[in-house]
Amino acid sequence: MTISVIIIIILAIVALVGTIFAANDKDTNYNKKTKGNVTRLTLIYAVVFVISLIAVGVYIVAG
Repeated sequence: MTISVIIIIILAIVALVGTIFAANDKDTNYNKKTKGNVTRLTLIYAVVFVISLIAVGVYIVAG
């Protein structure tokens, strides 16, 4: 169980870092167009991460 939680956390961090790197394109027009999307995606990752931690905590306590 601990291994699966660690894998999920690593995948979430890799997805977040990949999103941020994709947004750091050198084209200035691209950066202007995607700034809002990157902000929303980052917030989505943060919310999903917190909800996932809560869900795992509930699963551990209930199990």
